[in-house]
Amino acid sequence: MSSISVRYIVDDVDAAIGFYCGQLGFTEVMHPAPPFAILARDELRLLLSAPNPEGGGGRQLADGSVPEPGGWNRFTLQVDDVEAEMARLQAAGVTLRSQLIEGIGGRQVLVADPSGNLVELFQPTRDEARL
Repeated sequence: MSSISVRYIVDDVDAAIGFYCGQLGFTEVMHPAPPFAILARDELRLLLSAPNPEGGGGRQLADGSVPEPGGWNRFTLQVDDVEAEMARLQAAGVTLRSQLIEGIGGRQVLVADPSGNLVELFQPTRDEARL
């Protein structure tokens, strides 16, 4: 079984675990220290790192820059009914960064994790766009 790993820099690893596991169906694989955790959903492994001087994905780089959350990069989760997911997440207090977007291959909405990182929920409308 293959898997893809994506690392997200987050402000608070525990809050991110609560969001991804509680709202988006991830499971916790490991959380060995406060600034790091690995979560999984299907073939996706999500590595969560908080800025941390001790090392790992959240460590300051040699040029002095510090990893920080946010931006427009995102991963996509396929859903059966994007409008139902939008309503469920709004009711749970999750921040929606977009309204429903009608695209060429499907319908999508952007949601933000507690640190502002984006996740795209995507409902394909064409067979070629399905995972």
